Amino acid sequence: MFSRLRSDIQCILDRDPAARSTWEVVTCYPGLHAIWMHRVAHWFWTGGLKWLGRFVSMVARWLTGIEIHPGAVIGERVFFDHAMGVVVGETAEIGDGCTIYQGVTLGGTSLYKGTKRHPTLGRNVVVSAGAKVLGGFLVGDGAKIGSNAVVIKPVPAGATAVGIPARIIPSKEGTSADVTGQPATFSAYGITLEDDPLSQAMKGLIDNASSQEHQIALLWEAIEKLSAARKTDDCVPGDAARTECFEAEKLTQLVGK
Repeated sequence: MFSRLRSDIQCILDRDPAARSTWEVVTCYPGLHAIWMHRVAHWFWTGGLKWLGRFVSMVARWLTGIEIHPGAVIGERVFFDHAMGVVVGETAEIGDGCTIYQGVTLGGTSLYKGTKRHPTLGRNVVVSAGAKVLGGFLVGDGAKIGSNAVVIKPVPAGATAVGIPARIIPSKEGTSADVTGQPATFSAYGITLEDDPLSQAMKGLIDNASSQEHQIALLWEAIEKLSAARKTDDCVPGDAARTECFEAEKLTQLVGK
């Protein structure tokens, strides 16, 4: 038991640069208090003392601002950072090493009792501020949920979900979008270097248009050379553009990449 308590404290010291000491973490981090009180509530719940479990969870909500249903399953080294307004539903499962920020809802969309209504988070998932993960599906290991995203479908391992409704950025070579080719590191608030699939699509279109204009300019240059060699005016391009004027770099900056 004491080793698990030490692990709870150490994970906060590792992930929050504002944490200065063990004493500060133990006394001033409501996310830690919510975890500890949830374990008591969950013990009552699984032991058949349903009302007592709900009562303990309600007291924890009053004290910490974090509402965790006593039926939820929470792994080790889970960090609720700031976490005011977090809601975790009855059938939710949170894997080891997850980080959950303020305003997050792990909610359900079904009204049927006894069913898996709430999401399951894999290991080392980051759910950013204000995100809503709704439904009984799986968010894979190492996935990231962007701030204010509304996730209503499964998220593959290592992927990033952003937007309303959330769009999925697949992982690259088995890692999440921001750590490809680099050692995996903790990403505060799930921030990535490539966190918007629409801007990525726009950048791809810009690059493609720029490449096509370059090819067209080369074709007109070749036509001019052939026309000059044959000493005929039949193939003179006239006013056709023979130089590139597509401002790819400027448009790329406008889409934010």
